[in-house]
Amino acid sequence: MLNLSPNPNHSQQKSTSCSPPNSGLGNILVVDDTPANLQLLIGLLSDKGYTVRPIPSGKLALQGIHLDYPDLILLDIQMPDMDGYEVCKRLKADERTRDIPVIFLSALNDVFDKIKAFQVGGIDYITKPFHAEEVFARVKTHITLYRLQKQLQEKTEDRDRQIQEKNILLEETIGNLKSTNQELKENLGQLKKAQLQLVQSEKMATLGQLVAGIAHEINNPVGFIEGNINYALDYVRDLIDLVTLYQDKLSDPDPEIQDCIEEIDLDFLIEDLPKTIESMKTGADRICNISTALRTFSRADTDCKVKFNIHDGIDSALLILKHRLKDNGDRPSIEVIKQYGELPEVECFPGKLNQVFLNLLANAIDALDEAYQQPSDSRSQKITIRTEVQPQKNQATVWIEDNGAGMPEDVQNKVFEHLFTTKTVGKGTGLGLSIAHEIIEDKHNGQIWFDSVLGEGTKFAIALPLS
Repeated sequence: MLNLSPNPNHSQQKSTSCSPPNSGLGNILVVDDTPANLQLLIGLLSDKGYTVRPIPSGKLALQGIHLDYPDLILLDIQMPDMDGYEVCKRLKADERTRDIPVIFLSALNDVFDKIKAFQVGGIDYITKPFHAEEVFARVKTHITLYRLQKQLQEKTEDRDRQIQEKNILLEETIGNLKSTNQELKENLGQLKKAQLQLVQSEKMATLGQLVAGIAHEINNPVGFIEGNINYALDYVRDLIDLVTLYQDKLSDPDPEIQDCIEEIDLDFLIEDLPKTIESMKTGADRICNISTALRTFSRADTDCKVKFNIHDGIDSALLILKHRLKDNGDRPSIEVIKQYGELPEVECFPGKLNQVFLNLLANAIDALDEAYQQPSDSRSQKITIRTEVQPQKNQATVWIEDNGAGMPEDVQNKVFEHLFTTKTVGKGTGLGLSIAHEIIEDKHNGQIWFDSVLGEGTKFAIALPLS
């Protein structure tokens, strides 16, 4: 290897200015307070195609390095004002220059100096006098490593940036998917709710139409019977008066007439026939009341609320369920206790409200049927209906209570859920409690709640605003 020491003749042949534009081999910053060393390194490295920028002191190096960041720094250790160790410390403390490789230059060859050079951040150490091939090899190696490191860092940063952008895009996509999924769930829930409401509404509309049709068909012949039965009673009384008059005027009737009087038991007939007609009239009145109750239950709702007597609605629902309250052979009849308070007419949708009453009463009967299947339960079966006005809340409240089996906690937690039922197929009114909940709370701005104790019974309450 060639041993190169400072040579004045060499310095006269080479200019101290920077070499031609960077050929691509690398940009080197040389910091040394000895002009001869600067001239030597400029000539040596420029001949190899490197771009060399000389700086004669550490302070100037710290100021000028930011004008054009080099690929490598050759840094002399022993300099006045600020030695190479201090310069290197400051370079490594600056985020802009910390990654630039530093090779220390020194005539010192002590192990301690080398260790200190590495401790402050240097990557290599070249002792003076310089050996050309050693300088070329170390410069080339470290510039290559630095550039590879920069390329790797840039690729890593670019990859990290791409990953970050993809992560952001992925997070946005996940967020959009979550939002879409939530919308789909809500739409599905609304669709199920709408389907359930449609099915229940169609069932109840069909029931209402059927009841209304029956009431109409009953009403016509009953009206005819009721309209004529009074006349029939008058006619019967007139005929009885005539027969009585004949008996009074004919003290000695014909034997054949006498035989007929005895055969038909005329005295009993005269006494019982008006009673029979009266009984028929009572029956006709009863049928009229049933027809009225059926029409009350099945009345169609308009777009606006109307004033309605809640007690009429409850009574019409009881009439529809009357056959279920009777002794059916499997259990005795169910007693219905009415504790009606003084209620004003309530603005509501009567048809929908009647459906709720029907549902709650039917559920109470089902609960009592179930309770009677338990041999240990020997209580008389009752349904208590209580109504009252709560002035402090300006609302009318209806309680429908049974003394059946009550509901377990897991059932209580799901009572108002859509599609939830404890009944087998074909049983029930077709109006779920979820729909009843919607009718009361959404349609009427009211409240519906319940209290159930397992083994003791269930009480449902409905509160409706009065104005």
